[in-house]
Amino acid sequence: MTKLSTLCYIEQDGRYLMLHRTVKENDVNKDKWIGVGGHFEEGESPEECLLREVKEETGYTLTSWRYRGIVTFVYGENVVEYMSLYTADEFTGEPVACDEGELEWVDKSAVSSLELWEGDKIFFRLLDEERPFFSLKLVYDTKDVLQYAALDGVPMELFDEVRPDGSRTGKVVERSIAHEEGILHATSHIWIVRPNEESGYDLLLQKRSETKDSNPGCYDISSAGHVEAGHDYLESALREMKEELGITALPEQLKEIGTRQCGFEGEFYGRPFRDNELSRIYIYEEPVEAEDLKLQESEVSEVIWMDYGMCREMVIGNLFSHCIYVDELDILGEALGILEYPWDE
Repeated sequence: MTKLSTLCYIEQDGRYLMLHRTVKENDVNKDKWIGVGGHFEEGESPEECLLREVKEETGYTLTSWRYRGIVTFVYGENVVEYMSLYTADEFTGEPVACDEGELEWVDKSAVSSLELWEGDKIFFRLLDEERPFFSLKLVYDTKDVLQYAALDGVPMELFDEVRPDGSRTGKVVERSIAHEEGILHATSHIWIVRPNEESGYDLLLQKRSETKDSNPGCYDISSAGHVEAGHDYLESALREMKEELGITALPEQLKEIGTRQCGFEGEFYGRPFRDNELSRIYIYEEPVEAEDLKLQESEVSEVIWMDYGMCREMVIGNLFSHCIYVDELDILGEALGILEYPWDE
């Protein structure tokens, strides 16, 4: 079943007019908070539908609005809806009761705390960023779990929300939303090591690309990445090594040494960034020649070898630009058999 509809978010004094859909029992939006709008009538243009639906549901006559994007909403096996997404900032008239649910003005900063479709959070971010006209595709199963998202035809990264014990909550979130809200998600960390005559081991460090969404230009773990929704740690570790460094590793060549929860809060490119990760840590000890690696330019600008002891000292003293956690280095050191740290004396 294919439908055409409009969806409008009316703005006033830093708030959106939100509709809590509580009335219809068979409503796909039951109990969700959304904007106002509805389905096209025969022969209507998007703007005609917009104006009619807003008037019917709110009592307001829009006098200023913007066409912001197309949202392709796919639900289960038989619902496909193309929603013309609008925002409006000027209107006349007096409010009326809505027969679809309750209307309420909600501060924009509080919208994400409402019961929303997970994909709606994506287009709220795009609206807030003043993104030019966009096409967003959102695919859900019949339990309202986000299965797929694509922006302007490009698939977006989706993560499973996890609990501290590693179990999945059943919620799937898009990457930017996970980092905006500080949602706990899974990552794989791979340390590539080689024996040396100093502390016992060198570590291969990668320098993050200047275009990364967090910690650009900082030295980091040899290879690391997010575990995509529906996937596991080891699978993700092998994928990241191949993509970032060009290393085709076998599962048995990665030694698992622990799992830890870590994170930080910061700001990048003018937006808050709240990282909250449950990281599975691996060691890779196969021979690696740094000059032979095929670096993924969008992720890694260079790699260097650094002695473990020197790296730990420099991380503790914050002597270089990095995003490495000293407690993870200690987990690594214990796994490598470096049980004492003479450089701490």
